[in-house]
Amino acid sequence: IKIMFHEDIYSSQEPELYSPASPGPQREPISTYFEEKVPIPEDDLTKLFSFRKLWAFTGPGFLMSIAYLDPGNIESDLQSGARAGFKLLWVLLGATIIGLLLQRLAARLGVVTGMHLAEVCNRHYPTVPRIILWLMVELAIIGSDMQEVIGSAIALNLLSVGRRIAPAGVVALTRVSGLSSSGLRKLEAFFGFLITIMALSFGYEYVRVAPNQGEVLKGMFVPYCSGCGPTQLEQAVGVVGAVIMPHNIYLHSALVKSRDINRENKKEVKEANKYYFIESSIALFVSFLINVFVVAVFAEAFYGRTNMEVSLQCNETGSAHSELFPANNETLEVDIYKGGVVLGCFFGPAALYIWAIGILAAGQSSTMTGTYSGQFVMEGFLNLRWSRFARVLLTRSIAIFPTLLVAVFQDVQHLTGMNDFLNVLQSMQLPFALIPILTFTSLTSLMNDFANGLVWKIGGGLVILVVCAINMYFVVVYVTALNSIVLYVFSALLSIAYLSFVSYLVWRCLIALGVSRLDFRGSVQYPPAVLMDEQPEFDS
Repeated sequence: IKIMFHEDIYSSQEPELYSPASPGPQREPISTYFEEKVPIPEDDLTKLFSFRKLWAFTGPGFLMSIAYLDPGNIESDLQSGARAGFKLLWVLLGATIIGLLLQRLAARLGVVTGMHLAEVCNRHYPTVPRIILWLMVELAIIGSDMQEVIGSAIALNLLSVGRRIAPAGVVALTRVSGLSSSGLRKLEAFFGFLITIMALSFGYEYVRVAPNQGEVLKGMFVPYCSGCGPTQLEQAVGVVGAVIMPHNIYLHSALVKSRDINRENKKEVKEANKYYFIESSIALFVSFLINVFVVAVFAEAFYGRTNMEVSLQCNETGSAHSELFPANNETLEVDIYKGGVVLGCFFGPAALYIWAIGILAAGQSSTMTGTYSGQFVMEGFLNLRWSRFARVLLTRSIAIFPTLLVAVFQDVQHLTGMNDFLNVLQSMQLPFALIPILTFTSLTSLMNDFANGLVWKIGGGLVILVVCAINMYFVVVYVTALNSIVLYVFSALLSIAYLSFVSYLVWRCLIALGVSRLDFRGSVQYPPAVLMDEQPEFDS
């Protein structure tokens, strides 16, 4: 540990940084992602649009969009189709649009300040709230990691025709891929390749099943849900909770720092914000189409089917997984494991294997972005100054340990059942990303001319309030289904502490939004930002 903290790990060329949160100059941490920065072509700034510049800014948005395609999202999609048909596609569309607006705030914070969200939290929150906030975000990352490993394990199990894959091997596979290093553009291209695999895999299922296109469009653009009950309502809430993920806000605010932007030039900053928004829109449009493929496949083929129908079909085709479906007339319940099985029973082995390949690509791409999220969050909140290897080892060990325990002690069928719990866990952490991002992007002292205007402050506040309320409903529904007095009491005590901390964050957020009368003792101060790549005055 002493070696890790030794001053010699720094390059002599590293600039010092003055942090408003602590006195004296500090050294900027060694970067995990920005060892090179992508240059931006010097086109005429008066041009409204340049494809060359859009290509230069392309990358961070697609890495961010992978969180919209992780195994948890895929499972939410297929359950939406199987339980509600095409009726909830408009919810998916709305959640994706809300996600785009939130990602816009994250990207603007990184572009304008030169700091990502965890670094800004480090400089503006007191020590105790900052540590609590870091722990909450780490919980969200651990939950996401578990879903990614579960998805990879299920995909390998399907590809190996039910043979048990060594759990440690699954974890090793996902972690080795996450720790791989390469050039920045090559790395972004690899993520693009994985997204392409998902698009082709789930696109094949879409073409093979051939859903009714009229019903797809109707479900997407007509906000209705005729004949829906509590099951469909809970599924709609689950769709929103699966799409908007807390750690992704932190990730995107960091990824945009990978482009060489002169932040002293307002025109360049404005241009960067514009191209990042365009790129994010394209990336989330692609992810939305892939999600639609999954929803439509299960809506067309399996909505309204019973266990008996599926069991008979699997027996006729000689499937090795027919015992998964009891011989009764209850409505079919599917997850990403059973989903692959029923596709194989009804549409042939090719459908099963291609589904598994898509799930494997989703798990591997998500675990790599989760690796970066964990590093950015820990480095930002704790201001670590360790060597690259030491930081990667620590940040990923925190997430890999509980994941390894789950993989060792649970079989595949039980693993896939954990996704509901993990979605609830991440839903609870959502306020700890959304409230800070609205707080800091509304500060004129931090964002200067790029601070949120009145419309964004009110609209953003309402959107965050709605999203958090939806996710809290999802949590309440899950807890009430546990049917345990002990768990009810524990949940109540936990809720008191949880809501107290959320109220504290909301209080600071309202002060940042201009409700200064809430700052009774004048104790809340937001000092102006110091850009990460800006040389301080005392530096020769």
